[in-house]
Order: sequence, then C-alpha cells, then structure tokens
Amino acid sequence: MITELLVCASLAAVDGDTVKCLPSGQNMRLLGEGVPFVSGIDTPEIGSHAKCIKERKLAVIAKGRLKELLAEKGLRVEWSGAIDKTPSHRPLVNIYRANGQEIGQMLLWEGFAREWILGHRNDWCGE
Repeated sequence: MITELLVCASLAAVDGDTVKCLPSGQNMRLLGEGVPFVSGIDTPEIGSHAKCIKERKLAVIAKGRLKELLAEKGLRVEWSGAIDKTPSHRPLVNIYRANGQEIGQMLLWEGFAREWILGHRNDWCGE
C-alpha cells in the first residue's frame, strides 16, 4: 500500500472513527491498518445517526477514548492514498502513536471498535 504522511497541527475526534485535521478542518476516516474498501474499523454512530440509545451511548464512549489517544504527543498520520465514498470524501488514514501502535487497532483491542469488512454491517443495538 502506498502511503503519504499528512501534517496536522492538531487532531480532534469527530466520532469514534473520524478525526479532524486542524487547522485545515479536513475530516479523515481511520482504517485501523485495514485495506481501503475491503477492511477497517467501525465504531458506533453518534447522535441522530445512531439506531438506538445503546449505540448512541457507546458512540460517546468510543469518541472519548479516541480523544484521549489523540491528545498524545508524537502522533504520525499516514494517508493510504484512498478517500472514502461518502459525500465528504474523507481520506482513509492510519494514525500511529510514538511507540508505533496504530490508534484504530488500539480501539479494536480495547473493545471501542469492531472490525469492518466489506458487505458486513455491525449491529450495535442487538447485543
């Protein structure tokens, strides 16, 4: 996979798997070391996009954990070269901590995210 380093003065959590690059304001989608359009990570939808109260609550928790991780020093943002197919055309990125751990993978390991696979929708309400 071809990657490009992105430079952001700071990063802000939009939801559990979307990050805003400041000062440009560009939203970016976390890949979690997945393959663009094949695999990645998924977190619960926030606000009115949530399908139930449980999903909304889980989304706030996931966003909070991502916010904590983004506050660390020495983060490296790598763009995969792909953009998502939503109207906002978010770059698909991996964000690495100073110790080399990828933030999306951390969210998976810690239970704040689930694996996303093409054609599969995660149900955050039924479990």
